[in-house]
Amino acid sequence: MTDYAELHQRLQKVGQEHLLKFWDDLNEIERKQLEQDINELDLNELKHYFDRATTSLEQNGLKLDDRLQPLPDDKLISISRAPEDLLNSYREEGIKQISLGHVAVLLMAGGQGTRLGFAYPKGMYDVGLQSGKTLFRIQAERIIKLEELAFEATGKKGTITWYIMTSEHTLQPTLEYFEANSYFGLKKENVVMFKQGSLPCFEYDGKIILDEKHRVARAPDGNGGIYRALKTQGVLDDLSKRGILYLHAHSVDNILIKVADPVFIGYCVRENADCAAKVVEKSSPTEAVGVVAIVDGKYQVVEYSEISAKTAEMRNPDGRLSFSAGNICNHFFSTSFLQKIGSTYEQELKLHVAKKKIPFVDNSGKRIKPENPNGIKIEKFVFDVFEFAQKFVAMEVPRDEEFSALKNADSAGKDCPSTARSDLYRLHKKYVEAAGGIVHGEDCEISPFVSYAGENLAPLVEGKSFTTPLYLRSNRDAPAHL
Repeated sequence: MTDYAELHQRLQKVGQEHLLKFWDDLNEIERKQLEQDINELDLNELKHYFDRATTSLEQNGLKLDDRLQPLPDDKLISISRAPEDLLNSYREEGIKQISLGHVAVLLMAGGQGTRLGFAYPKGMYDVGLQSGKTLFRIQAERIIKLEELAFEATGKKGTITWYIMTSEHTLQPTLEYFEANSYFGLKKENVVMFKQGSLPCFEYDGKIILDEKHRVARAPDGNGGIYRALKTQGVLDDLSKRGILYLHAHSVDNILIKVADPVFIGYCVRENADCAAKVVEKSSPTEAVGVVAIVDGKYQVVEYSEISAKTAEMRNPDGRLSFSAGNICNHFFSTSFLQKIGSTYEQELKLHVAKKKIPFVDNSGKRIKPENPNGIKIEKFVFDVFEFAQKFVAMEVPRDEEFSALKNADSAGKDCPSTARSDLYRLHKKYVEAAGGIVHGEDCEISPFVSYAGENLAPLVEGKSFTTPLYLRSNRDAPAHL
């Protein structure tokens, strides 16, 4: 039997005793569920969370112009402007680290395809490629190919462990999907899934919202929840056991992602970086993307709303935007830095607040879906650890080669399945033509089993002319299925 008095006393101490107001209406199973929800809350931490979060809400909209500096040249390398031999040396370093088993991938895959009209985890989405491959499949095959390239280059067979952070709701379907597809050829023990945490939703006065009479309203704690999850779900310990030194972290929805990119890994290793970011050059001063910059001497991502138009339009002598390092959720971390975050800095992470329409139970016990924002959701962002890095660097990559996000349905015309598909086809056509082939038409796809990033294509395409649709596939390319 649940002890109402003890539960009420604990909640009363932190001003949340209203969570029990429907106690007498609940059956024993519902009481157990409510008690479990309450026990999962760190009640002592919650007031601190709310106070910190609402302070950040008050600061929203403040311009940072007077405190802002662009990334210095010695902290930023541009792929398109760097000498080829330097990039090759970074690639060799990255390949070496992969072959030694020092590199892992940390995938943020908690999102569902709701905006795509897709009721499953976004990684399971098929944008309509000729191969029918989903985001998860493409990324798994790139990992396999990269392991093979490292083995060919060094004679050492290193494993790239794949850590996949899901949300509470996407963990089970993601696991079932991987099992149904035999982990896409990866070993099951080298694919480690774990779930991000959640935070309660609050009314504006700090009271926690009830989603149902016996359920607390909660929301995922954002991609910055990855740091707490790494610790609480045992991933930091697993990294140590496996001897992993470096991680490439990225979101699931970039179809052009160079998973465990050896050039990026090698650059960061040579620079002895704690953490790093890949960035793309902003397309215009008004592009609605956060930029990596320095604020009060510390590295951070500054949202476009925090910079005035005048500052956004500033240009260097060469004509490029001064604040041009567009953030694309593509990061490097050393394992030792992640251990420091887990043990010390995670509790200091900024909290970001969004006013939202949150379903709630009114005083009569009826569940209401509000038409206007009625409360706040609190999130942490993955890039907010930049300020804790002793050594931070960034790599500017060509947008058309490394970034095409999948956010919206095709009706939006931007960051949608058709743009993701055409961006991948365009890049793969470029690879074929760079290797000496000619492609007539647009629909050109290369299996990751054939080439990770355009390498080793000349024997297949040099001097040949192709009419699309063209799909360069391997005999390992079994039909994709859900």
